[in-house]
Amino acid sequence: MAETKRYLRKRQNLLAMVDKIKLWPSRQGVLHGVREVLPTAGGFRVTTHCGLVFSVRDSPNSRAARWLRAKQYAHSCPACRVPDWKMSKYGATVFSKQMGRMLEREGRE
Repeated sequence: MAETKRYLRKRQNLLAMVDKIKLWPSRQGVLHGVREVLPTAGGFRVTTHCGLVFSVRDSPNSRAARWLRAKQYAHSCPACRVPDWKMSKYGATVFSKQMGRMLEREGRE
């Protein structure tokens, strides 16, 4: 079965992208699974499946946003146990400037 491509806008805010993809690249290149994303005053708070909790500023130019769009990572976190279907879905996602779905925060502030 051929993998269907998913298109997302390239220049989205990091909060909307992480909330949709549910993955987070660490500075060491480890791809973590995201359990919860909570908006805060200065950005948002990310909770991973392996128990890491950290605050992030919302910027489309940040390291994490660039790495998510370019799919730069070394390996997935063994503690988060990111499933293979999620990795293949992420691999088939295309971040395009001309086409794709605008990520809007519906029902949230």
